[in-house]
Amino acid sequence: MRKLVESTFVSLDGVISDPQKFGPPYWNDEHANYNRDLLFAADAMLLGRATYEGFSKAWPPRAGKGDDFADRFNELPKYVASNTLQSVEWNSTLLTGDVAAEIAALKQQPGQNIVKYGTGELDRTLLMPNNLVDEFHFWLFPVAVGRGDRLLDGIDMTHLKLAGTTTFTTGIVVLRYEPKDEKG
Repeated sequence: MRKLVESTFVSLDGVISDPQKFGPPYWNDEHANYNRDLLFAADAMLLGRATYEGFSKAWPPRAGKGDDFADRFNELPKYVASNTLQSVEWNSTLLTGDVAAEIAALKQQPGQNIVKYGTGELDRTLLMPNNLVDEFHFWLFPVAVGRGDRLLDGIDMTHLKLAGTTTFTTGIVVLRYEPKDEKG
């Protein structure tokens, strides 16, 4: 069974809105290598509408320029969960109908991990309530933003267990969590 692995940038005060604004001063080879490992351990992506719209504009121009990360990012099949988009491009398939069931079925297929970037409405409405995410990689940046959308705002109480941490010299700490089983 494939794992669904989510990777999300978050500020110290829990803000996930427009993480590109607080991220670049902290990016270095450590950051790139960790992100590379996540991407190359996957053979598909799951994206919500907002992440898909941003990525589908930013990533295609980076393809074919000798960057194997950008090439892999562009080449991977993408599954886009949206109830507002009518069509998708960029090697993508639009998930319609019972999206939670479709994601569960994708996880049952043979293959590598499915990587999901960003946290938002898809997590609140489908992934968290249906226990579909197998690992969360929360990239905690050493910056307070003050206002914006917050990580997992609006979900019911959910218990997670710490599965590992990675600390970068820039002050970023990646907190890796897994769902906590009902036994503890």
